[in-house]
Amino acid sequence: MKFLFDLFPVALFFLAIQIWDIYVATAVAIAGTIAQVGWLLARRKKVEPMLWASLAIIVVFGGLTLYLRDKNFILWKPTVLYWLFGGVLAGSALLGRNLIRALLSDQMRLPAKVWARLNWSWVGFFAFMGVLNLYVAYNYSEKVWATFKLFGGMGMMLAFVLAQSALLAKYIEEEKP
Repeated sequence: MKFLFDLFPVALFFLAIQIWDIYVATAVAIAGTIAQVGWLLARRKKVEPMLWASLAIIVVFGGLTLYLRDKNFILWKPTVLYWLFGGVLAGSALLGRNLIRALLSDQMRLPAKVWARLNWSWVGFFAFMGVLNLYVAYNYSEKVWATFKLFGGMGMMLAFVLAQSALLAKYIEEEKP
């Protein structure tokens, strides 16, 4: 259910761009993300740092898109988000902290080398996704780009997670009765 909740603004953007244009879709995505954060705050739920980052980026880049009537800002938004995530993972690793390990260490025990490889593979994935977003954004129509953003990006993320899971399955600890 959380996965669907996380996709809410992207799905709204996708639907809006099919009906209207990139500017209306951008306004809808901004409103959807604000509503998403507002919903969590109203229910006294934790707003994850990733959602705060996404909110800030959609408000800034979407706002610039609307204010300047320049779609380049919204086209760059996914790339900035991907590169931000990759940069945070890389920066923390260079400072001696592995954020992937911090997130997953309760579920599995891995040798330090495997944790490092896992972290750097996510850095590489986010870097690749940022470049791929720009390629699609500037070589295809806005509707194709929006479709890629929702289905292609999420599909590639799912495939990457499944591939990682298959490689790490031997390290997952089974709960003992």
